Amino acid sequence: MSVRSRPIMLVLLGTVLGASLTIGHTVMATREKTASLPLEQLRTFTDVFTRIKHNYVEDVSDEDLLEYAIRGMLSGLDPHSAYLSPEQFNELRIGTSGQFGGLGIEVGMEDGFVRVVAPIDDTPAQRAGMKSGDLIIRLDDKPVKGLTLNEAVKLMRGKPGSPINLTVVREGADKPLNIEIVRAIIKVNSVKNRMLEEGYGYVRISQFQTKTPQDLDKAIKKLKEESDGTLKGLVLDLRNNPGGVLSAAVGVSDTFLEDGMIVYTDGREQDSKLRYTASKGDLLNGSPVVVLVNGGSASASEIVAGAMQDHKRGIIMGTKTFGKGSVQTIQDLPSGGAVKLTTARYFTPKGRSIQAEGIEPDILTELVKLAKDDNGSGISQISESSLSGHLTNPNVNTDQEGGDGSAAGEPQNLIEDDYQLYEALNLLKGLSIYKG
Repeated sequence: MSVRSRPIMLVLLGTVLGASLTIGHTVMATREKTASLPLEQLRTFTDVFTRIKHNYVEDVSDEDLLEYAIRGMLSGLDPHSAYLSPEQFNELRIGTSGQFGGLGIEVGMEDGFVRVVAPIDDTPAQRAGMKSGDLIIRLDDKPVKGLTLNEAVKLMRGKPGSPINLTVVREGADKPLNIEIVRAIIKVNSVKNRMLEEGYGYVRISQFQTKTPQDLDKAIKKLKEESDGTLKGLVLDLRNNPGGVLSAAVGVSDTFLEDGMIVYTDGREQDSKLRYTASKGDLLNGSPVVVLVNGGSASASEIVAGAMQDHKRGIIMGTKTFGKGSVQTIQDLPSGGAVKLTTARYFTPKGRSIQAEGIEPDILTELVKLAKDDNGSGISQISESSLSGHLTNPNVNTDQEGGDGSAAGEPQNLIEDDYQLYEALNLLKGLSIYKG
C-alpha cells in the first residue's frame, strides 16, 4: 500500500461529526502567502465591530467577537469547514481512539437544522431508534434553528447517564417525534464479523478508524479459519457508515485489491494532489465480495465502494450513497485550537467525483420488511413425500437431521430481519455456483 506520511497537519475524511470526530493521515503545515488585503471590506468589518462594541444590548468581549467572526468565516464556506476551539480539538483527538462521550450519532448542518448522517452501531442513539436522514429541530426545549453545528453538538454532549430529549422530523412521519436518549461513554468497535452460512462470511465496518484495516484483516482471517481456510464469498457491510480517516479507507480497499489506483485527491495546493495505490495481495484470493451501502454511507465508505466498483472487484448493492466527496484537513493553531478546512475533492480510480452525487449501486435493493407467506391457511404445502405409501429415495437417509429443508447454519429469519443482507447472501451463492 502506497501511503505517504508527513507531520503537522491532519487529514479528515467524513461528515461533520456530532458524537465523534476522527483524524488520520498527516500532511504538511500550511504555507503563509503574501496577498493584498481587501481594505474596503476590512473597513466595513471594523465599522461593524465598533458598532457592536458600542451599541449592542450587552457587553461582548473582543475575544468573543473575533472568535464569532472566525467561526462565521469558516461556516460560510461549506458544511464541513469549521473552527475548533482548544476543547473541541482535544475531543477530536480523543475520537480517534474509538472511545468518547455523547449520543453516538454522526451529524451535519442542513438549512439551519441538524441532519443525522448515521447513528453509530451499539450506541444510545441507535438503540433509541435514531435513523439516517432524521432532522433534529429541538434539543430539550431549545430550538436548533440559529445555532451553529458546534453549539448544537455541545448541547448534545453531557454527563454520561443524563438524558436529553430530541425533537425529530422524519420523512414519512405525520408529526415530529420525541426521542429521549441517555448519554453514555461511546466505545466504538469499528469491525464486526460472523458467518452467515457455511463458507459465506459477513464483515460490518461501522466507522473508519486508524486501526480498522488491521481489525478487518483479523476478522477475515478468523472467518477463513471457521470455514476450513477459505471463503466462498464475503458481504462487506458499509451501510450507515459515515466515514472516518482516509488512510483507513485506503487500507480497507487494499485488502481486496491486487494493484491499481484506489483513490486520488485534487485541490489547489500541491500537497492536496495525492495518489493512493494498492499493494499486491488479495486476502480473499479472488472470492466474490458484495458491498452493502445506503444513504448513510458517506465519504470513506464511498471511497471503498467506488474503488471496488471501478476495479470490478465487488458488486455494490443497496441504495445510493450520501455523496460526500471532499477532504478536510485539520490545521492546528498556536492558540491550541484548530481549523478544519476543505482542501480537496477525492476521485475514484476512473476519475469519478462523488461530491453531491454519491455511488449508484450495481444492484438497487431497498430495505423492506418481508414476512413468510403460509398461503393464509397455516397448513404446510403437500408434496410427494406427504402421500401415503410414497416410494422412498434410495439416495436419502430418512433419519438424517434437517428435514425442514433449511441449509445447515443458515439464519432462519434473515429474510425478515435484513432483506438487503439476505439478497446479498443469495447473490454470493449465485456467484460461487457460477465460478464452480
